[in-house]
Amino acid sequence: MANHKSALKRARQNETRRLRNKAVKTRVKNIVKEVRLSATETAGEQSQFTLTAAQSAIDKAAKKGVVHKKTAARKISRLTKLVNSAGA
Repeated sequence: MANHKSALKRARQNETRRLRNKAVKTRVKNIVKEVRLSATETAGEQSQFTLTAAQSAIDKAAKKGVVHKKTAARKISRLTKLVNSAGA
């Protein structure tokens, strides 16, 4: 454990950030799962709606630095491809 005052503060900050990042990552995972499920079960407008929500959540996670920008782009690209192929 940290001993210096600044190191203790840094440890507290890291814990807060870790919990925030964990929440954002969980949200992204759940919404990706939701899109995959809606792409297989329902087609059309519902899956497009969930895709739009997923894009927003993934972009926000990338903006906050929780996931890398290119990882976010790859996830969005793959989900879009899945929804488009399911709709066709």
